[in-house]
Amino acid sequence: MTFFDLERPEHAYMFAFLQADGHLWQGPGRKGQLSVELSARDAPILDEFQRLCPFYSSIRYRARSTNFKADHTSAVWTISAREFREEVQELGLPAGRKSEIIAPPAVPFSERDYLRGLIDADGSAGITTQGLPFVSLTTKSDAIAIFFMDYAERLTGAKRTARRNQRDAILNLLYSREEAVAILSNLYYPGSLSLPRKRAAAEQATTWIRPVDLQRRIKRSWNQAEDEILMAAPSIRAAARQLGRTEQSCNLRRWRLNGCKSRKIAS
Repeated sequence: MTFFDLERPEHAYMFAFLQADGHLWQGPGRKGQLSVELSARDAPILDEFQRLCPFYSSIRYRARSTNFKADHTSAVWTISAREFREEVQELGLPAGRKSEIIAPPAVPFSERDYLRGLIDADGSAGITTQGLPFVSLTTKSDAIAIFFMDYAERLTGAKRTARRNQRDAILNLLYSREEAVAILSNLYYPGSLSLPRKRAAAEQATTWIRPVDLQRRIKRSWNQAEDEILMAAPSIRAAARQLGRTEQSCNLRRWRLNGCKSRKIAS
């Protein structure tokens, strides 16, 4: 018996959420269980998972102290059915530590519903303190990062390069302004399964319209001829005037060409 049909929107969403926020424990023999623990405020999505799943599962609540809150209440959805566990493993949800090795399914799947599941579990969306819409995803998986960047590029034309931060090797992918509006409008369509609070944040973000006084920044790529002028110029100020670029842009480009991160080039 198979459960997941990843071309069905709700199944693609659920599987992505399990990949990102689920924990699969493999016990001795045929024992084991899959669980998802969320803040109690997000329990409605666990109710939906329980409703979708044809196997017995349970939802329990527990209160405990965390680094952020003295009395935190969480909801835990647990399923032990061996058939279900074997299927999610075959589709790409490994037992134990998984954050670096999860990847999009190898079988056909609904991409935008799968991506929405990842965003709901491991991403953020909404309006920044500066009033700008954004959508982001944090992951340790190269495959997941590449999938998100490729999807966003096909949808918006925006290219990204993923770099891990030095503290914990996390990849943090961020889109803002028109790109975020386009992505969120595509992912959180009417009737789609999602966390209510993430949907509310996404819907708020998609109402954004660029203010008339907010200029659109157009990125100019550097070419070999400009690099040669930059490196031959007697100063950053002179290079900026000759190239019609800002001193900041010229300074950063020369720094990159020199490959020296410890020396600041004077203008």
